[in-house]
Amino acid sequence: MKTIVVLTGAGISQESGIKTFRDSDGLWENHRVEDVATYDAWKKNPDLVRNFYNARRKELYNVEPNEGHKQLLRLEEKFNLQIITQNVDDLHERAGSTNVIHLHGELKKVRPINNPDKIITWENDLNVGDTDE
Repeated sequence: MKTIVVLTGAGISQESGIKTFRDSDGLWENHRVEDVATYDAWKKNPDLVRNFYNARRKELYNVEPNEGHKQLLRLEEKFNLQIITQNVDDLHERAGSTNVIHLHGELKKVRPINNPDKIITWENDLNVGDTDE
């Protein structure tokens, strides 16, 4: 079976209604990267960082995979398909794709502060907060 590698980014999820970071009305418009997406930002203002990412998580429950995600699943039925994505959403997986590498992490997977070896999969409870387990 032939292997196909597909690289995806914000454009594929934008079609589902997820804002991109770089568009003129994108997510970085209201936030500096340094204020919400770095370890120093977390140390300085964990509530801001947590709220920023919780808003991204909440957004996931209001969107669905689009035709682009579904077409990639159709490719996977005929080829050994590997998707490498910059996206932190789970739309590829929700469409049914099974071989997805997330370069920038996944919104629905978090590590507790006091147990960084543990990975918690975030389901529908947006009140998980710090999880010090």
